[in-house]
Amino acid sequence: MAQQPSLFKRLFVTIAATATAVAVAMLVFSACIFQYAAVSDAHEMLAQEAKVFSASLSGAADPVAALEDYDLDSVRMTLVAPDGEVLFDTDADATDLENHAERPEIEQAQRTGAGSSERSSETVGAVSIYEANRLEDGSVVRLSVELSNALGIIFNDAWILLLVGAGIVAASWVAARVAARRLVQPILAIDPANPEASASYAEMTPLIGKISSQQAELARQLEELKGADAMRREFTANVTHELKTPLASVSGAAELIREGLVRPEDVRNFAGRIYDEAQRLTALVNDILILSKMDESERSRDRSFLGEEEPVDLMGIAADVADRLASSAKKRQVTIGVEGEPVIVQGLPRLLDELVYNLCDNAIRYNKPGGSVLITLWREEGQAVLSVADTGIGIPEESQAKVFERFYRVDPSRTRESGGTGLGLAIVKHAVVFHKAELELSSKLGEGTTITVKFPAPRQVLPSVGA
Repeated sequence: MAQQPSLFKRLFVTIAATATAVAVAMLVFSACIFQYAAVSDAHEMLAQEAKVFSASLSGAADPVAALEDYDLDSVRMTLVAPDGEVLFDTDADATDLENHAERPEIEQAQRTGAGSSERSSETVGAVSIYEANRLEDGSVVRLSVELSNALGIIFNDAWILLLVGAGIVAASWVAARVAARRLVQPILAIDPANPEASASYAEMTPLIGKISSQQAELARQLEELKGADAMRREFTANVTHELKTPLASVSGAAELIREGLVRPEDVRNFAGRIYDEAQRLTALVNDILILSKMDESERSRDRSFLGEEEPVDLMGIAADVADRLASSAKKRQVTIGVEGEPVIVQGLPRLLDELVYNLCDNAIRYNKPGGSVLITLWREEGQAVLSVADTGIGIPEESQAKVFERFYRVDPSRTRESGGTGLGLAIVKHAVVFHKAELELSSKLGEGTTITVKFPAPRQVLPSVGA
């Protein structure tokens, strides 16, 4: 795995490199300024000396002899006749030198009285600074010095400049390290557990906000996982208990028949008990499978896991459920009916069938002899509404919020008698959530219960019969 870049190193290198570049640029600029000043001073000095010499030589009877008496060390002196012939030169034999009439400084001095230039000398082979003055007789005295000599003071003090530059660079690196550390420190000080309270820079606000929201989401998911795990353990325990009861009954009855301990006239009764418990097991397994599929769909957030959605006629489903439960209702001396108008909802036919079936089956099981179950369908403010009302025993107020939990029973003993699995209303709740519907419960003890489901607005309405 490649090593991740360090923000501290990047800041340090950037600041240090910038400071170093600035220091070097300042040193170069200073050196240029010093060079310009040195050359200007050399020109001014030579110009002043040239004036002094021209003044002293103007009254001399023999200028050449006068010049031979002067010794200016590194300064070269030349006397040029009006026609350009070199009469005297301190650094070369005058007779060996060519005519200087076309030299820039000589030509300028002849015209204006004084001239200057910087150029490479053909005699000494180096760049020199020239200053010339015209005498009264028209001849020109010229002084020159090599540029290297004029800049000598700068080169002699170069080590000082280099030392100062090195000091500036070293100081800039130390300052860069301190600055980089101070810039990074607020970021390192961010508390991942509470990022909003330690926001450092305005530019980091979006990142810190995102971290905070992700932490909140992780906390929520963790709570959901804990709740799901607790529900799973409770569900497993309940399923185990619910499966053991009918299996024990089936096993006990079958064992008595196998051992010949049942009288012939009682065999039919025992066989009926085994059949009833087997039916109860089948219903329980079917409900568990349905809940498992809905749980998987919610976890994966894949609505197609349960099938493809399509327009469904709730009136048709209600009528079919009423027909299927008519025999069960008759056994319990309960009537079941359907009324209202045809409505269409977008959903899963099988899941909507389970929803209506479990609501009606529950209403029949917990009803009274001579009671009734009524399925009503209508449209209200653009919504499709399904209502299942019974005249049964009702639900205590403290239990109304729990009846849609898995295996929750208001009266366990009656549930055993009625043969319910304890999962019917849990399936109803999941089906309502899947279809993004609203669930309402209204119940009074001894008077009955009404459960209403409001679906999203239907896409179409079937025409009434005979229309």
